[in-house]
Amino acid sequence: MEMTRIEAAHLMGLVGQFLEVLDASAPGDSTDPAVARLTPDAYPEDADASAEFRTMTQSELLDRRASDARSVLAQLALAGADPDGLTDDNALDTVALPLTVDDASAWLRALASLRLVLAERLGVSSEDDHDEDDQRFAIYDWLGYRLDALVQEIDALDD
Repeated sequence: MEMTRIEAAHLMGLVGQFLEVLDASAPGDSTDPAVARLTPDAYPEDADASAEFRTMTQSELLDRRASDARSVLAQLALAGADPDGLTDDNALDTVALPLTVDDASAWLRALASLRLVLAERLGVSSEDDHDEDDQRFAIYDWLGYRLDALVQEIDALDD
């Protein structure tokens, strides 16, 4: 997979912020609606069963999401996507990210989780909740574009 250096730098920032959200959440605490969206109700018709399931699985699930995010950050760093080294002259240079199927799967999970958090912060619960005049939605859309590119990358790796 490839992206420009400026995209990679912005992605590092977004993934870093995502990790901060995860790190700020206490085990078993789903008071942050964005974190709660990462661990949806397993049994929407049974609040007690959902709460019990969340108690048993939330920590592991959020740890997995954090691990995936750290993997993305590490791969971006290895590819030279250093935000501190970003200049007007190199912002549009291409950063090559050679991903295995496992790497790409971790990226998919991390970016999808990040997009869920952003959707919660933006108030997106359906396609109709998209405000094209709000520039924050450009990031939401860009993450969708990157997810699509990852799916295509995985398809190419499987061939």
